[in-house]
Amino acid sequence: MKQICVFILLLMLTSCEFFNVKKTSSEAILKEELQTFNWNDVDEYPSFSVCDSSSAKQERRRCFENTLTAHITSFLQKDTIVVTQDINDTINLKLQVSDTGVLSLLQVNVDSVTNQEIPNIKELLAQSLDSLPKIFPALKRGQQVKTEFKLPIIIHVN
Repeated sequence: MKQICVFILLLMLTSCEFFNVKKTSSEAILKEELQTFNWNDVDEYPSFSVCDSSSAKQERRRCFENTLTAHITSFLQKDTIVVTQDINDTINLKLQVSDTGVLSLLQVNVDSVTNQEIPNIKELLAQSLDSLPKIFPALKRGQQVKTEFKLPIIIHVN
């Protein structure tokens, strides 16, 4: 009787799924890890060297956007723009910073009146981006990544 109990106990222990080791493939781990990412947010926003003193993430973002806006505005102010009617408009730029730090103008949303009064506004905006200082790309988990963002530019011409 004792031998039968030992045999049954041994049979139960060896047939138990508890001792089986589940093998996980690297693809399954990668798939699970990719699902946990927030793809719409980055760890560090793109920046200029003047923004290095900012330590918080939102401060660096604000510094980048303010520096970019100030550069575009100063470029447009250097150019003499003649209009027949006053313009007070907000132009929305859709920009992309590549993983190598190259800034591209993807889209420009301009009001029809502004476009009629300043027909070369899109070219002027594109030219203003050519003389920017070096841009450091955004970082996501230590890797340089491509980012897109929208930037409003206020145009006020009398």
